[in-house]
Parts: sequence; structure tokens; C-alpha cells
Amino acid sequence: MLAPFAAKAEVAISVRIGPPALPVYTQPPCPVDGYLWTPGYWAWGPGGYYWVPGVWVAPPRAGVLWTPGYWEFVGGLYTWRPGYWGPHVGFYGGVNYGFGYWGTGFYGGRWEGNAFRYNTAVVAVNTTVVRNVYVDRTVVRETVVTRPSFNGAGGVAARPTVQEQSFARENHFQATANQVSHEHMASQDRSFLVSQNHGAPASPAMDRVDGRRFNQQGRIAQGVQSGQLTPRETSNLEHREASVNREIHNDRKANGGTLTPQERQQVNERQNKISKSIYEDKHNNAKERPAEHRREQKQ
Repeated sequence: MLAPFAAKAEVAISVRIGPPALPVYTQPPCPVDGYLWTPGYWAWGPGGYYWVPGVWVAPPRAGVLWTPGYWEFVGGLYTWRPGYWGPHVGFYGGVNYGFGYWGTGFYGGRWEGNAFRYNTAVVAVNTTVVRNVYVDRTVVRETVVTRPSFNGAGGVAARPTVQEQSFARENHFQATANQVSHEHMASQDRSFLVSQNHGAPASPAMDRVDGRRFNQQGRIAQGVQSGQLTPRETSNLEHREASVNREIHNDRKANGGTLTPQERQQVNERQNKISKSIYEDKHNNAKERPAEHRREQKQ
């Protein structure tokens, strides 16, 4: 059971280096009725800033909404303020995370009893499985190309409203185990490091916490289209992805549709290796490839 915690949660970390701007990306459709969108953000680890992809997740209970975490620049330090679940969306630094999180509140849907209704003018949904939708275009805001990722001097100048301050006094719930697992996955994948992706992560968003295979298929397809992947490289990557998919299918079938923590860790480790291979194959120099690979690419 998730325990409530105070609005002013313990600060995770403070650093002297500011986070990069938020990347602009396409939101994958909501895969499961009742899942809510949690925006992507820059987190800090031993290797510096790394991207935690935006992802659809199951909320801890009906009726709660996600208030994103945000970086705050004050006193010469960039401090991370963790996100939380609560009955209302509180202050998240005025940061424009997109997809209904345009600096204040959330406009991508609303709870009606125990059912969540999605505003398809704002968020993407898979209409074959998500039917509880409506359209309200009056709340749509213009997309900006560059979005500061922190509050304070040089970033977003915003202060909490009286209403947001009242929301801060409500009972809140910490990030779910799936959200924690999602951030840990991102911290273990070097392709999410800003030192590797230069502020443009290859997989900025995912359809679900265990949806890396969905997103890595997109990376492979982009590599084929751009000519960065040879037919042989593509075949090898597709074979490895298919092997992971079979493993997930078999494990879920044996466990009533879910993965055990150990199985999830094993899948993440295999996906980390595939992600690294995708990056290396797409960025290797054509002159360094075997001659037969270059002939395949010409063909």
C-alpha cells in the first residue's frame, strides 16, 4: 500500500550544473484504459544528466493526478523537487512539459468517478482499447520549440499560486514502484546520458514502463530509413528483439500475465544491450564496416 507523504518531500539532489532544455517529441498513444501520462524529465546520476522518458503508467488509485517533478535554481544550485500523486495537480515550477502539462495544471483529461476520461485534443490514445474520451480544443496551447527545464533565473519565472499552495497541503502519494523502476532503467542505459545524446535522446517517450521493445523498434525503423543500419545489422537487431519478446510472452504466460522483479530486471538488462547495439550500429563509420556490409547498403 502506498503511504501518504508530506507535500515538501525530501530533496533528492542539488547540483551546480543546469539541466538541458526539454526535447520536443511525439507522445505514444495511451495503451491501457486508466493509465495516466507522466512527462519525461532530466535526472542526475553519476554520469551527469540522463533522460527519463515520458511514459504512460497506472496511477496508485482512482481520483489522483500526477504533479511532475522539476528542477529549481536558487542559491547557485539546481535542486530537484520530486513529483507526487494527489487529488489535484500542484506547482511544478511553471515548466512546460507538453501534452497538457503546460506550466500549470493538467488539461489532458479528468476523473469522472472511478473512470478517467481522456481529452484527445491534447493527448494521444489507442482508440481500440481506450473509449472513454472527449474533445476540448479550448485548452490547447501553442507548442514551443525550446522549453526550459527548470524554474528560476535563466529558466522559467513562475511562483505557486494561492490555489497551488493549497494543493500542496493535501495528502500526496509517492511515485509508484513502476515509476521508480522506469527511472532506474533509464539510469542504466548510456544512450539516455546527455553526454551521449547531446540533449536529443533517441527514445524520448515510451508507451509503458516495459515498453522499450515498442520504442526500440521505432529506433531500428528510423535507422533503416536513414541508411544508418545495414540489412545485416537490422536483421541481427530484429532477431534479438524478437527473442526478448518471446521471453516476455512466455514469462507472462507462466505468471498470470505479469513479470516477476527478477524477470523484469533480466529483460531490462537485455534491452540495455540492444539499445547500446542500436546506438553503436547507427553511429559507426561506414568506412569501418566490413566490405560486404557496404555492398548491402548500396543494394
